[in-house]
Amino acid sequence: MSGASDLWGEFSKYRAQGWKGAQALGAEIDRIARQGGIVSPVTSARGLRARLRYLDSPAGHRALAEHGISGRLRRAWAAGRNPSRAKLAAVDAAYWDRRRANLIRSGALKRLLDNEGRGRRIEIHPVDQSAVPEKRKRVISQRTVTARYIWDDAVDAWASGVRFGEEVTEMFGFPHH
Repeated sequence: MSGASDLWGEFSKYRAQGWKGAQALGAEIDRIARQGGIVSPVTSARGLRARLRYLDSPAGHRALAEHGISGRLRRAWAAGRNPSRAKLAAVDAAYWDRRRANLIRSGALKRLLDNEGRGRRIEIHPVDQSAVPEKRKRVISQRTVTARYIWDDAVDAWASGVRFGEEVTEMFGFPHH
């Protein structure tokens, strides 16, 4: 093996830390999707109220139920009972699951990333080689990519919950593993 395939096929062999470019891309899409969400922490009264208000729909109630929050428990909270840390975490998880589904369903995430055909510039930092011996380090520059016309496919791959396939990896020009 030589070049990038050596690094990406066994990039942790010499104590390199990080992830492959496609995984970094998925994390960046996730970060962008979370950027516009509720900022107040779920542990604050305001954050909890905001999440429960967002989830006050049949689909939101289903998301809460999937995370172990019943209608009876929601009514107890409305009556003044305080939720446990585990239930707060469940509400937060249900909120982010529902928000993600709404961003995908509405097409808002694709429109944001497509930027009216101009694309969006993102930075990917796939590998930290600080622990790698100097003679084993590879030249890997910071990846700044402006992507156009492929965000629909990238978001669809991200939305499927499956790891990014080689098709998405090739679109962005990341090395193969």
